[in-house]
Amino acid sequence: MTGAMIRFCAVALATVVLSACTQVTMENYDRLRVGMRYEEVKAILGAPTQCSDVLVMRTCTWGSERRYISVSFVSDQVVVFHAENIR
Repeated sequence: MTGAMIRFCAVALATVVLSACTQVTMENYDRLRVGMRYEEVKAILGAPTQCSDVLVMRTCTWGSERRYISVSFVSDQVVVFHAENIR
């Protein structure tokens, strides 16, 4: 790879990472409501960083290990949500 190609890849990667993080805000957290559908939450926060399914509950997280919003869904509806270090 050339130096220009490496710089381009680094900038592209940083843009993707930062754009995902900018949706993890207190303002977006305040828009979440119990009963919202997964697609409604996704419209506010974007695609989740990760999701895990346990029995009938799906828990998705947006952000990083230190700064995130976590939302749990049952039957595609929000049942509980919380955030860490988004202020």
